[in-house]
Amino acid sequence: QVQLVESGGGLVQPGGSLRLSCVVSGSIFSDYTMRWYRQAPGKQRELVASMTHNDNTIYADSVKGRFTISRDNAKNTLYLQMNSLKPEDTAVYYCHQDQILRIYWGQGTQVTVSS
Repeated sequence: QVQLVESGGGLVQPGGSLRLSCVVSGSIFSDYTMRWYRQAPGKQRELVASMTHNDNTIYADSVKGRFTISRDNAKNTLYLQMNSLKPEDTAVYYCHQDQILRIYWGQGTQVTVSS
């Protein structure tokens, strides 16, 4: 079965950086669009960044210029480099694989930006 496991979250001060990772097993990682979503308390889950199988990317306006999505197909791993973090980036971050007819989610990793 397909499994997505995120890691790399934590507590960071405003202006700091974190790199999230998502290791995927049970699917041909390189074939599919991968995405990062986040959900803050009391808010709907929102798309943060997306990368297609051929490396086209999309970013939410709120993270453009600060976050970078990347993938290592040899390691079946998706990354999210987050720089210049702000308190409003605080959320649970989820990895997502889009197989069109089916989608898969990771369990999430908490990111807290606070002084």
